[in-house]
Amino acid sequence: MRDKRATIDFYINKLGFERFGGDYDGYLMVQKDQIQLHFFEYKELDPASNYGQIYIRTNDIAGLYQSMLDKGLPIHPNGHLQVKPWGQKEFAMLDPDNNLLTFGQ
Repeated sequence: MRDKRATIDFYINKLGFERFGGDYDGYLMVQKDQIQLHFFEYKELDPASNYGQIYIRTNDIAGLYQSMLDKGLPIHPNGHLQVKPWGQKEFAMLDPDNNLLTFGQ
């Protein structure tokens, strides 16, 4: 993460995660359901060259996708909900640092 406040805003205020574990300089932990994500501060990160990726499995991909649309969250232009050739139903979005978040069922 380049900016802790922007990461908090995206993951907590938009995606519905909550903080846990304390408040540390340059480090952030968030969780939702059975998912925990940890972020290290990297102010020099160039989002255009970032290739970070997270894959999150869910049991209600259609409901999650619709809730993201209802909140007006930006779905990746190539990541709208679809069944992939490997049989997973997926969609994707980018966080403020261009980490790719792919959700699948």
